[in-house]
Amino acid sequence: MWNNFLQGYRNRALALRIAKMITAKAQTLEKTKIMHFCGTHEYTISYFGLRSLMPENIELVAGPGCPVCVAAIEDVEEAIQLAENENIILTTFGDMVRVPALNKSLWEVKSEGFDVKVVYSPHDALKLAEKNPDKEVVFFAVGFETTAPAVAYEIIKAKEENFSILTSLRLTPPVMKYLLESGDVEIRGIIAPGHVSTVIGFEPWNFVSEYGVSVVVAGFEPVDVLLAILMIVNQVSEGEAKLENEYKRSVEREGNIKAKEIIKNAFEVTETIWRGIGRIPSSGFKIKERYSYRDARVKYSIKKEIKKTSMPKGCICDKVVLGKAYPTQCHLFKRKCTPRNPVGPCMVSTEGTCYIWFKFGKQLPSPLGL
Repeated sequence: MWNNFLQGYRNRALALRIAKMITAKAQTLEKTKIMHFCGTHEYTISYFGLRSLMPENIELVAGPGCPVCVAAIEDVEEAIQLAENENIILTTFGDMVRVPALNKSLWEVKSEGFDVKVVYSPHDALKLAEKNPDKEVVFFAVGFETTAPAVAYEIIKAKEENFSILTSLRLTPPVMKYLLESGDVEIRGIIAPGHVSTVIGFEPWNFVSEYGVSVVVAGFEPVDVLLAILMIVNQVSEGEAKLENEYKRSVEREGNIKAKEIIKNAFEVTETIWRGIGRIPSSGFKIKERYSYRDARVKYSIKKEIKKTSMPKGCICDKVVLGKAYPTQCHLFKRKCTPRNPVGPCMVSTEGTCYIWFKFGKQLPSPLGL
């Protein structure tokens, strides 16, 4: 039944019909740049060849919607510092072990004989702490609001004294506000992330319209994305800028109340660094003082100051995550920088734009390769 439901959002005839509607409505528009915030949106656009269905005046660009790509190099260096302690088992998600830091990655630390383990959830890390009472287990938590509730739950509920968390969690609306206020990229519309919005609701994106920019919360199937583009194009053509919710089957106005409550109980909002972007106010999560015994930074008194947070030499991941460049404009792309040997963070994760373009190219030869 679920597969039949899903196929409705991958219906080729319906998708092509929506694409024709976009082309017809966009005829009177000037060049219109639409930024999608989530790496999964870029995956859908590239895998199904949606760019090939767009008229020339509609440009789709990726934003900073890959948490692995924007994790601060300071955070990765702190994780490496912890991992190089023989008494610590450093755990994290699979993509993070290969993210390049200053001189090496967590994967290289593991190859040196230190205990770095890939887990699928913070609860998996907690179970390792239960099974290894003679070791300290640290979970390197990377992600957006979608990851935060599961991490917050373990902060509050875990009993094991040998379990702590190194946080690298970020809030998405503040970085979008930062981009809009910077004025570096002329965006006419934003496709807001559906996964994040299932937690925070769609109201937190309402501020986008104050900048004269249309915003649509969207799901991740090709029909979802095409409908979001059509909704934005309709708004732009009619001189409107407002918030709309395409992803009604999953996103409600208030979001997930229980998830937001547990986040609020475990974390406080703080300024944090986004790799390639810089410091952004109120865009990160910090473990509250009453749970400081779960905070790896407090527990191990770690502080890694990095004077320069730019990308590796020649890497333009910072421009890619800001919608200023495409991966093919980087001279390292597919040459020195590949998924097997990533130079920059955008080539590591399945949500990274460079990784997606390496795997699928700018578009498939056949639109909607269904």
